Amino acid sequence: MGLLPDAPHRRLNRLTGEWVLVSPHRTARPWQGQVEETTPETRPEYDPSCYLCPGNTRAGGVETPVYDSTYVFDNDFAALLPDASGGGVDDGPLVASPERGICRVVCFSPRHDLTLGGMSQPALRTVVDTWAEQTSSLGAIDWVGHVQVFENRGAMMGASNPHPHGQIWATESVPNEPAKEITQQAAYDGDCLLCDYLAAELKNGARVIDSNDHFVSLVPFWAVWPFETMVLPRPHHGSLTDLDGAARDGLADILGKVTRRYDRLFGITFPYSMGFHQRPTDGGDHPKAHLHAHFYPPLLRSATVRKFMVGFELLAQPQRDITPEIAAQRLRDLDND
Repeated sequence: MGLLPDAPHRRLNRLTGEWVLVSPHRTARPWQGQVEETTPETRPEYDPSCYLCPGNTRAGGVETPVYDSTYVFDNDFAALLPDASGGGVDDGPLVASPERGICRVVCFSPRHDLTLGGMSQPALRTVVDTWAEQTSSLGAIDWVGHVQVFENRGAMMGASNPHPHGQIWATESVPNEPAKEITQQAAYDGDCLLCDYLAAELKNGARVIDSNDHFVSLVPFWAVWPFETMVLPRPHHGSLTDLDGAARDGLADILGKVTRRYDRLFGITFPYSMGFHQRPTDGGDHPKAHLHAHFYPPLLRSATVRKFMVGFELLAQPQRDITPEIAAQRLRDLDND
């Protein structure tokens, strides 16, 4: 890079066009800020008070069926509705418009005590299949422009229930973050931004964590969160629906490795928000859209010290202390079996 390892510098996020400030020399600063409480997690296989466990009644009064694999249902307290109506506002600086959507919950497993990192390869493959099937069926609805698959893991990241689950929101418009990425990828002077980016990362090697014949996990060159990772397919795929059986196996393998490494980093069930960015379903071609997953974990120094996006980060631009290269090395050094 031509940069001293302890010299402050900026890195450009090619996916968003935004910059992140890297300040490696700050890793030696003392910490007298907030320290999170941690409690050992000893969840049972079945919790009679959990509304996502098989056979229990959910908060909205609907009974969850007895399921033995993944289970998908419409969110009882959805943020979006498929029949949203009402007039918009277009009055000078005041602009608003109706937004339709469908919000679904995906229970990864009937077992209350499992996370993605604790699931078997066949079970993870079933989760991947479910994501692809839901992307296909929701994306086929004529007014759905984007399908967002994501998971919030841990109370620190706002998960309202510890049962292993994620969500899928299908929206009428393309939301802010994927829209920025689609714009940057479409404007790239080449066949595919992320294909070229992955080739550069594989050549460099410093930020690569795990790889197989179909997928690669790495800490992005422009990562904002201390232990942020990205999962990318080796060939050009625009959507989860493009993956054949072997590629889905490869994705399940990489997801298991990433989450197991996270859990062993600080010896806890690692909190994060994770989600896939993929080709919009708005009727456009989007040939340069390249499927990928982002993992955004908040922890910084230990299980009890988290990264806060405040001050300069909120008002100016993101800033990190630990370099992406050091974060990748720490994750690589962990056993993922």
